[in-house]
Amino acid sequence: MPIDLTLHQRRRPPTADELQAIPWLRLLQPGERARAVAELQVGDAAAGDYVCRLGKPVTYWFGVVQGLLKMSSDNAQGMTMTFTGVPPGGWFGEGTALKREPYRYNIQALRKSVVAGLPVDTFHWLLDHSIGFNRFVMNQLNERLGQFIAAREIDRMNNPDARVARSLAALFNPVLYPGVGEVLRITQQEMAYLVGLSRQRVNEALAALEAQGTIRVEYGGLRVLDLDALRSSVFAVKGEDRT
Repeated sequence: MPIDLTLHQRRRPPTADELQAIPWLRLLQPGERARAVAELQVGDAAAGDYVCRLGKPVTYWFGVVQGLLKMSSDNAQGMTMTFTGVPPGGWFGEGTALKREPYRYNIQALRKSVVAGLPVDTFHWLLDHSIGFNRFVMNQLNERLGQFIAAREIDRMNNPDARVARSLAALFNPVLYPGVGEVLRITQQEMAYLVGLSRQRVNEALAALEAQGTIRVEYGGLRVLDLDALRSSVFAVKGEDRT
């Protein structure tokens, strides 16, 4: 396949295994599921590919089957602000799809990823016909509100250990990202992109978290051992405020 094709041009029907990784499909009635499956598309994103861009019209409701994406925006000074990462199982942009408004953020692949898209018209059809789909979307919106309130708190933190802990906890949200489970496949450099710290500083914070028994660093990823402690990061705010 030519590498100069856009992600949209590389779209294809999902495989059976990829459909199994879409959490809301199992909540649909048979007729609803058949329509959704017929309309779903997936794209194989390379690192750096944009899934959607600030100001572009909404065409799909997107989700991550494999890989890792980041949600960010550029301010008037040209600086990039990262809002959150989107790991496997995560679906995003339901607010934008509901209002059919232009995107207010960029979504970019941090590594090779498989991204699924449901056409926005099918998204609205399911909202009109499926109780299970409505409940899923309402839960998404509720969790998303909490996520962005937490993100505002993280932005104001001066303690790097606490920033890394809270940012990691957000990626282990079982409602928004059911595909993660107990192990998040992420590198220290990818974590640095999401948190806005250097890779070396992220490494120090992860070592502190591991020493507290909150996480365990494994080959190719991180295992959460105490999600409540990760969310509160009480140990971090008591520690030394290193920069």
